[in-house]
Amino acid sequence: MASCLGVYIDKNIIKYAKISREKDDLKVDAFGIKIYSNFQETINQIISETFSFKDPISVNISDEMYNYFYMSDLLNKKDLAKAIDTEFESLCVEKQYNPNALESRYVLVNDQNDKEKIKVIHVSENKMKITKILQDFEGKKLEAVTPISLSIPNIANLNSKENAIIVNIEDTTVVTTLVGEKIYDIQNIPAGASQILDAINSKENSYLKAYEICKNTTIYTMEGRDLQEQESSYLEDIIPTLYTIASQVKDIINASLFKINKVYITGTASVINNIDLYFEEILNGIDCQILKPFFIEDTPKINMKDYIEVNSAISLALQGLGYGLKNVNFNKKSFGEQLRIALTSDVTIGKSKGKSNGKNKINFSLDTPKVKQWIMREFAGVLILTVLYIGIVEYINFELKNKEDSIEATRTDINKQISLIDKDKEKVDAKTSEYTTLTTNLQNATDALNDKNIYKNSITTLLSEIMYVIPKEVQLTSIENPSGKKIVINAQSSKYEQLAYFKALLKSKGVLEPTSVVSSEAVKESSLVKIVIEGDLP
Repeated sequence: MASCLGVYIDKNIIKYAKISREKDDLKVDAFGIKIYSNFQETINQIISETFSFKDPISVNISDEMYNYFYMSDLLNKKDLAKAIDTEFESLCVEKQYNPNALESRYVLVNDQNDKEKIKVIHVSENKMKITKILQDFEGKKLEAVTPISLSIPNIANLNSKENAIIVNIEDTTVVTTLVGEKIYDIQNIPAGASQILDAINSKENSYLKAYEICKNTTIYTMEGRDLQEQESSYLEDIIPTLYTIASQVKDIINASLFKINKVYITGTASVINNIDLYFEEILNGIDCQILKPFFIEDTPKINMKDYIEVNSAISLALQGLGYGLKNVNFNKKSFGEQLRIALTSDVTIGKSKGKSNGKNKINFSLDTPKVKQWIMREFAGVLILTVLYIGIVEYINFELKNKEDSIEATRTDINKQISLIDKDKEKVDAKTSEYTTLTTNLQNATDALNDKNIYKNSITTLLSEIMYVIPKEVQLTSIENPSGKKIVINAQSSKYEQLAYFKALLKSKGVLEPTSVVSSEAVKESSLVKIVIEGDLP
């Protein structure tokens, strides 16, 4: 019986599932979710709790990059591989990526738009991130390191005559499009469960409680919105993110070259009740379902929701057991070879059975020709073996020295390249900072110019309008425009009523924005009454 521990790692959550297989039968031996702060302690705890000390482990990569190339189906396998490498190198030059810092895998599918072409789904990941994963699982039996977008279809009950989309809402969202039973397209949506959980966590100060709140929250469709407003105070943290995801999924479906028959929803956000009905409403009635592992029977005795929570981990465990795509494993295993040479020489001289003082004695004479011949033959053999041994030892030492020199040269080159990369990064950062500063200055200048253009003729228009509405007995001592739309008018009159009338005219005639017009208390100096009127240009 083969077993594999699937471990899906997010920013704050680790999902795990141990799957065993006997022939074609699959069984979930253990599963669960951990909210973690110390990664190593949590992983060791999971391995201990699931008794997976000797079982292979399958994990996910994160922040991988997807690109798509299109090739002629007339290319042979060797030429196709070279063409893909060339396309990726050209892309790296265009995007200013360092191809030596990236590890790549790819999947080939038939292009639905052109039957004579092959679509290449190219996946690349930073080598440093892969190294970090290998270091995190050092001493453990790490078998597979796979993108979740390529492993999540492992658990779906796909139909060869239907096209489907799997929406995996974990920290971020990955949308995997399938034509029949084959992966055709992968797209990332930045929005995801992390936004929902972070928002609730900021209120509750507990990531675990935030997760439990999501599990106990129900979304209602248009018919039940009145109930929804009374149901949960956390919907304002949930609905905007789900709406963003559903809207982008709708755009993906509308842009598809073929009809999408079904949408499967999975991931952390799938624990929210009625999320499938919510998506179905936004996607104009396309059949939306919560993704369930195909080999788990849905019965009253089984709480299917518990298994759905760890769909990502189950799919990774199946990947480790040999399901799904075979060539998307980012785990590189190195095999060391050791050379052991044992040279043994055992020369035995026969003893006589005669006795001399109760002891055995050697029965040969150096003067005997046969003895002389035997001695010379044995001596020659020992000499040859000695020379051969010395030669082999010298050869091994020479090869070891060459390997050590080669390793040292490689290490020096790597350090040199890292130094060059650091220098390039410093230059890029400096240019980025300079560009940001210039952009900000340009934007500020543009904004100032726009404001100037907007209000260029406003003051002249204002004076003209005031001229037509000012009462005869009112005098203006000053008009100021301190900033933006702000206008300050100093007026005086022998009668306060005339000033009040003037203020009312500024409002009613729309000379100033009516809601913004305010005035100071009237101040009487000698026979004149003075007042300050403030407001915004309309």
